Amino acid sequence: MYRIESARIIAGVTRIVRDVGIAEELAQDALVAALEQWPGSGIPDRPGAWLMATAKHRAIDLVRRRETYARKLAEVGRTLEDVPPPAEPADPQDIDDDLLRLIFTACHPVLSTEARVALTLRLMGGLTTQEIARAFLVTEPTVAQRITRAKRALAAAAVPFEVPYGADREARLASVLEVIYLIFNEGYAATSGEDLLRPALCEDALRLARVLAGLMPAEGEVHGLAALLEFQASRTAARTGPDGEPVLLADQNRTRWNRLLIRRGVEALRHAGTGPYSVQAAIAACHAAAVRYEDTDWATIAALYGRLVLLVPSPVVELNRAVAVSMAEGPEAALPLVDALTEEPSLRSYHLLPSVRGDLLERLGRPAEARLEFERAAGLTRNEQERTLLRNRASRLQGRP
Repeated sequence: MYRIESARIIAGVTRIVRDVGIAEELAQDALVAALEQWPGSGIPDRPGAWLMATAKHRAIDLVRRRETYARKLAEVGRTLEDVPPPAEPADPQDIDDDLLRLIFTACHPVLSTEARVALTLRLMGGLTTQEIARAFLVTEPTVAQRITRAKRALAAAAVPFEVPYGADREARLASVLEVIYLIFNEGYAATSGEDLLRPALCEDALRLARVLAGLMPAEGEVHGLAALLEFQASRTAARTGPDGEPVLLADQNRTRWNRLLIRRGVEALRHAGTGPYSVQAAIAACHAAAVRYEDTDWATIAALYGRLVLLVPSPVVELNRAVAVSMAEGPEAALPLVDALTEEPSLRSYHLLPSVRGDLLERLGRPAEARLEFERAAGLTRNEQERTLLRNRASRLQGRP
């Protein structure tokens, strides 16, 4: 119950104390109070409201202890005399929600990407330091240090507890969406370790995307991200075999795809915009609509990747487009596109480049070359399950000319 309520409690308290670090401590103090009192008094009818009220009372007491009423009134008086009233918000649909303020604060660009991810999972996802460390395969002290430094950085930069509006909101929203996307991707295809999937991370990211979509119903890209994650999450159960080994898209049992999540994705897509996440959601929708792998509308997927390349020029997007082209027009049409990416510096250690090239070469009847590519890809990946899959594909081609 505390994990569900903690983000809202921290957000409500931060409005009072204007410091997410202190707010988190006060929320935890409220939890301690509940653990001490509820065994004797019983669980209240509205436990979340009890925790919120307790934390807010402690926050008010803290403010009172730190500054007397007289000093506070004096400061307010000086502020009113010396500072002109703030201008009206440029955005007529200015948003007033503490949870939204909290996620915009946790994802502030003053923090590094790693710090944003850790702080968001801690404050919004309710994860412990140990859970975050286990999810990203780093040590607990490393995660604790990131979170502590992030809180200090926010306090030192005097980051306001607010939802920006106008041009600032668009810039900051991109950071928020990126953090949620990164959290989901790490759960969907772990960069390292023994497991391909980390479902808990996918669930946390999906929950954050749903919360954000509910809080910002007019933002098309928010719905686009939510739709994308719903579609991707729908395939989770079919992506691994009994021993955790990866199952390629072509071999997945589509009856195991979660139809409820697909329906949620379709609904979110109706409210999506035209940005990168919305286009990726449209691509995922094409896969979800295909009853069989052979029914996939690869021509539409290739066209959508072409649109995505224009929105976010990226070698990785180009590689994905080449895969779609290979399915729509044949491997001979895609191989030149992949070969053109082999000199791209950012892809030199990207294991999916030789993996895709090996697949194309195998389909073109060039097994010896394909085997070398699969072996190279296996040497680049840090995920044990992916490495095993690639080595198996290479071994099946052993001895073939």
